[in-house]
Amino acid sequence: MATKLYLMRHGETLFNTQGRVQGACDSPLTDLGIQQALLAKDYFNENSIWFDSVYSSTQERATDTAKLVSGQSQVTQLKGIKEMNFGEFEAQPEFLLPKFRAGANSFEDLLVPFGGEDIVTVGKRGLDSILEVLANDNHADNILM
Repeated sequence: MATKLYLMRHGETLFNTQGRVQGACDSPLTDLGIQQALLAKDYFNENSIWFDSVYSSTQERATDTAKLVSGQSQVTQLKGIKEMNFGEFEAQPEFLLPKFRAGANSFEDLLVPFGGEDIVTVGKRGLDSILEVLANDNHADNILM
């Protein structure tokens, strides 16, 4: 049987409710974020999907979501799947984000001059982490990441 990889985003966080930029910085799940994770858990349970391995980024919001969804207390944290770093705009109000920069190919690239990561770098590190897990986690039928 081929391994199935389930990619999931974290539930709602405090910074989401405050309209703050969050990538590399962290903020906790809200009550709604916890409920969102538990709804996802219910979906997987109702469809008889159990996870042999669970991975998350190093951020508390992602780890907490993974633990709630999987029902497991052991989650392997990977720096490579951490959200993009938005540089000087981390934890700042979203309305302060620049709207345009000559030569930018994506929204995310607007923040490179302010210490943010470019989208290609983020995509490469994420893909490298996923491929490494798939190559090395040979016993897993279902992986949550």
